[in-house]
Amino acid sequence: MTEPTRATAIVAPADLQRRQLLLGAGLVTGFAALGVFGSAEAQSNLSAADRAVVQQAQGYLQALTSAQGTFVETGPGGQRREGRFSLLRPGKMRFEYTNPAGLLVVSDGYNVKRYDPRLNNFQQVPLGRTPLSTFLARNVRLDQGVRIDRVTRMDSGAFAITARDQNRPNDGSVVLAFAGSPMRLHEWTITDAQGSRTRTQLTSLQPASNLPASLFQLRDPTRRPGRN
Repeated sequence: MTEPTRATAIVAPADLQRRQLLLGAGLVTGFAALGVFGSAEAQSNLSAADRAVVQQAQGYLQALTSAQGTFVETGPGGQRREGRFSLLRPGKMRFEYTNPAGLLVVSDGYNVKRYDPRLNNFQQVPLGRTPLSTFLARNVRLDQGVRIDRVTRMDSGAFAITARDQNRPNDGSVVLAFAGSPMRLHEWTITDAQGSRTRTQLTSLQPASNLPASLFQLRDPTRRPGRN
């Protein structure tokens, strides 16, 4: 077992590494799912009104190019995490946790990086090898990738979309909830392959401008000077 104070090298298999990189970052997982709603064939079970709602969500997400906000994440065991996020499409996001303090997940447009100061652990994988790349693409498409199981519409104008990976439907699902009038992304719930649920609520979400490039840069804090 690795000592908590020791830097950990990136030696995990690709799938495990991606899972660890997203662990403790349900916000990343939720945004990753936003960009991969089902293909036309997978949407054939939806009514015309439901498909219109999906198109409405696509337009909203496509317009969400630069934003900042805060979130509260509740894990399957009831553990609560909080933090701030910044978004600059294409390619860049930052998730800065205040609880647990110091945990960072950053996409710089090329790689997704995760640093946990409690374990002095740094990991990174290419952005293109994570589902997050779909949402951070220049063009967000909701008509290819996975299956839409359900669209729930409410009289207030709010709605929720339940989706899962079309090619790996047993890997879990995501329920994305949008508030209406004015429309905004409100929260999502991720259910994994084991049935565990993580709920992420956006306590604020506002357009942002002139976000500094430094927000989306993260060097390996565990690397010593002169170390190869």
